[in-house]
Amino acid sequence: MDSWFEEDEEVFVHPRNPYARVDAMRSTRRVRVELDGVVLAESASPVLVFETGLPTRYYLNRTEVAFGHLVPSETTTSCPYKGRTSRYWSVRVDGTVHPDLAWSYSFPTSALLPIAGLIAFYNEKVDLIIDGERLTRPKTHFS
Repeated sequence: MDSWFEEDEEVFVHPRNPYARVDAMRSTRRVRVELDGVVLAESASPVLVFETGLPTRYYLNRTEVAFGHLVPSETTTSCPYKGRTSRYWSVRVDGTVHPDLAWSYSFPTSALLPIAGLIAFYNEKVDLIIDGERLTRPKTHFS
């Protein structure tokens, strides 16, 4: 078996947990993404993804991301709530390449359509400044 479906929607990795939620909400919060003092992205129109057990993820428009620091990666991952990633990027800062820090879903599941084509960074591996306040890097299994 190559894949399985719930009605006409593919189920990725494992069945969804009925006690877990994943919500995407548009926002006007100011988001700045930095690594080692270098600005990787800045946005005033992110889509925030709230997923049970994980920190809020900030998905940003491609026009707000500094692609000069991003290096395409061959990595792909799957999530039962968001679907299969379409692209990962490593980040190059001052000659150092930090693997697979950013990703995007071109065709997310129907519940997460607001993130289609947007780019997110691992909060655990970059510095996030939200509305002028620097967040502490969270500790998760992605750290």
